[in-house]
Amino acid sequence: MSEDGEVLLFDKPYHWTSAHVVATVKRIYGYKKVGHAGTLDPLATGLLILCTEKKTKGIDLIQAQEKEYTGIIRLGASTPSFDMETEPDFLYETSHITKTMIAEAVKTLTGKIKQVPPNHSAKKVDGKRAYKLARQGKVFELLPREVEIYDFEITEINMPDLYFRVKCSKGTYIRSLAHDIGKLLGSGGHLTKLCRTRIGAYKLEDAWTIEAFREKFGSDKEI
Repeated sequence: MSEDGEVLLFDKPYHWTSAHVVATVKRIYGYKKVGHAGTLDPLATGLLILCTEKKTKGIDLIQAQEKEYTGIIRLGASTPSFDMETEPDFLYETSHITKTMIAEAVKTLTGKIKQVPPNHSAKKVDGKRAYKLARQGKVFELLPREVEIYDFEITEINMPDLYFRVKCSKGTYIRSLAHDIGKLLGSGGHLTKLCRTRIGAYKLEDAWTIEAFREKFGSDKEI
């Protein structure tokens, strides 16, 4: 363990919160100070960067770097959370959708765009987390903000699923991108799978699994 701290890469397990990974690594290795450089939703997997001790000062610089994701968007249904955390609220027809329509929608959502974060997100509304208010059934509206989609590629079409790869700026919600392409196609859409594969020069292929980290540095109690 370095007194100056370390930058550690992890492959976040499905259904784990980012905070759960932080607490687990902190307990296993005995760090006093640990933070993550960008939250991943519980239903997402992939690259989660942890900074320890003095390296936590560099978290903002890591968070500001370009991010890359792969995943699946399912057309034909929308959900309040824009992913599978909540059940579909509206169902739609998808038989009208063509490859040309999909290509046009992707083009519209590439570059600098205005994006509304999901109500089921960690954004704050009057000092409270939006997802907590949403789960309580509270009615509120989040304001759109500008993000940049550097590259948005549909890698496979297997209706009603669109497989994709996205390169984007800090602050981009891929769930919102799924919701927005569903609106453009008149079919609804939500995220069914998401994996973060890169942040700047940091790559998922270089990341620890929790299991490998436990084996290398010692076991901990499940938390």
